[in-house]
Amino acid sequence: MGLGIRLHSFIGAAALLAGALAAGPQSTPPGSQHAAPSPSSQAMASPRFVDITEKAGVHFQHQALHTSRKYLLETMGSGVALFDCDNDGRLDLFVVNGAPYTDPTSPGFIPQKKSPQDWNRMYHQKQDGSFEDITEKSGLKGVGYGMGVAVADYDNDGNEDLFVTAYGSNRLYHNNGDCTFTDVTEKAGVAGSGWSTSATWIDLDNDGLLDLVVDRYVTWDWNDVWCGEHREGYRAICHPDVFPPIAMLVYHNDGNGHFTDVAHKLGLDKPAKALGIAIADYDRDGRNDIYVANDSMPEFLFHQKADGTFDEVGLESETAVNAEGQTYAGMGVDFADYDNDGWPDIVVTDLANQRYALYHNNRDGTFDYASLASGVGGISQLHSGWGARFVDYDNDGWKDLLIAQGHDMDNIEVVSPQFRYREPVSLMRNTGGKFVDVSGVSSGIFHDAWVGRGLAIGDIDDDGRIDAVVSTNGGAIHILRNETDTPHHWITLRLVGHKSNRDGIGAVVKVVTNQGSQWVTATTSGSYLSAGDPRVHFGLGNTSFASSIEIRWPSGVSQTLTNVKADQQVQIDEPTGSDPKPAVTR
Repeated sequence: MGLGIRLHSFIGAAALLAGALAAGPQSTPPGSQHAAPSPSSQAMASPRFVDITEKAGVHFQHQALHTSRKYLLETMGSGVALFDCDNDGRLDLFVVNGAPYTDPTSPGFIPQKKSPQDWNRMYHQKQDGSFEDITEKSGLKGVGYGMGVAVADYDNDGNEDLFVTAYGSNRLYHNNGDCTFTDVTEKAGVAGSGWSTSATWIDLDNDGLLDLVVDRYVTWDWNDVWCGEHREGYRAICHPDVFPPIAMLVYHNDGNGHFTDVAHKLGLDKPAKALGIAIADYDRDGRNDIYVANDSMPEFLFHQKADGTFDEVGLESETAVNAEGQTYAGMGVDFADYDNDGWPDIVVTDLANQRYALYHNNRDGTFDYASLASGVGGISQLHSGWGARFVDYDNDGWKDLLIAQGHDMDNIEVVSPQFRYREPVSLMRNTGGKFVDVSGVSSGIFHDAWVGRGLAIGDIDDDGRIDAVVSTNGGAIHILRNETDTPHHWITLRLVGHKSNRDGIGAVVKVVTNQGSQWVTATTSGSYLSAGDPRVHFGLGNTSFASSIEIRWPSGVSQTLTNVKADQQVQIDEPTGSDPKPAVTR
């Protein structure tokens, strides 16, 4: 954070179930490795995303007082989540909000929500596609200065639960099944302390229960520290170097509604300045690994070993710094296979003049810093990015990049006139492993400048095109409906675990068509402070069916479906010993 010119040293029709085989963890994802052909020969579908926030009936204003003291906290929030809170088949919307403080504020102060304008907000999607504010009924008004949100069914009861991070302490909300929630933080033992940011649900020991990893940013208080030039209008947000790092919070799900702190036991207590977090099995050993985006210190890649503990291998894997060996302001992150070779890659957003970092998986435990060769570096050089997700906006079978943008300093245009505080969302089209900026030829929202922060993706209207929601600092949220006119086909999978966790988080899904193969890791995390649709989506290009869908569940069970028709949503249940041929419903 701080000045954006810093450069420092250091994935309803018939589906035939072909087989279900119980097996141990595999050394490779299911099936062989055949990448899809490049989309460059296909006519590009002109991107069209429409801001439907007002039409959808959503009115939200993020509370973030910008003070003369330039407190670090005021520029960082907040996140957003897309999930189905009552299992009616429609995605609902949760938005995290701040809380009031004064200018100046005394050290030790923990902001609290005082009025409805400070509340977090829960919106339920109605049959007509509009949203109803159900915040009071839901029990999700919240407390404190909210930051991020993580979504998953932690107790396997079939309902998605919420974990909300904040400055001061966090909150766990158990879903009662009807879009009402009970605050179970104290019973669960997950309040934590300090300044928490992004979080992810992940089954760390594959016992079928989701555990929780929580980023914390820095050790920070309301001390009146002057940073920047000592002249009018030039005071700056203090650089993270001013503040000490702090370890993440890691909670093991004990299965009885309680969680136990296991950060030190698992080797995940390395002090960090963590803002983003994402999961994938980067070395295909059957165990999910964790990538942490750190601000202005080396990024972390935690490799899970056979005994369940982790080694931090960022420097060894070459994912800790950029090509010049410099650190950068890591903020948002996604961990997915963008070039369809079966090996998860990494993208990390940062501040203007630093280039977004794209790490290509070399398949040997190391990565190549591919920002320049891929085109991402040139596109992003003058931009500041936060929430980021790989998303196939036109369903051509290649994961594109969608990024929420905006600087952290509200006076950046005074200090550095070449940069902008408010910026449009960025859309980079994947042309087969390289990216081109299509924002300029896209519809209006890619020309509207916001102070972007969080980004959640999901198919809000169930039309097979992935939509998005962008949160802004001190402003509105924006619901972006994907109306791209594309002839391409798609398929969306809802995974239901039985031996594995109910959401299938951590499952690796491979889809094979006559155009090639794609891989996706089931997750709700990634981006920045945000949580996305737990369903797994694939664009299928010109192919009207998937010849096979192969799933490696976290339990180690492998499952294959064949000849699955495109343009539908399919529920896939994990096989069990008592039910070797589970139902596949549409």
